[in-house]
Amino acid sequence: VQLQASGGGLVQAGDSLRLSCITRGRTFSSYAMGWGRQAPGKERELVAVISWSSNSTYYLDSVKGRFTISRNNARNALYLDMNSLQPEDTAVYYCAASTRSDGRYTAPPPNTIGEYNYWGQGTQVTVSS
Repeated sequence: VQLQASGGGLVQAGDSLRLSCITRGRTFSSYAMGWGRQAPGKERELVAVISWSSNSTYYLDSVKGRFTISRNNARNALYLDMNSLQPEDTAVYYCAASTRSDGRYTAPPPNTIGEYNYWGQGTQVTVSS
């Protein structure tokens, strides 16, 4: 099972990036998915998550209004559009899936990092000031 993230890079403050995650080996179309990040010396944190139906999302307070999570279940793909990037957004970004998530159409995605039991290899995002 692979969750392959891509799209990271070195940008300047105020720039935008789009991260993509493609899953291989199994489908997560019936499960919540999300993005986490880990900066040097810090713990990994959840940045944004989305229910399997795309009906519900959750964002870390510091990225609300700047980041948008979306998914395409037909393509086994997850995306994170990041706008107005700031130096504090510098981190390795990981895509994740939660096979423990509630499968009901209106169920919100889990918003605790421990609920995400599949993680990809990460893509580096560096924002210079």
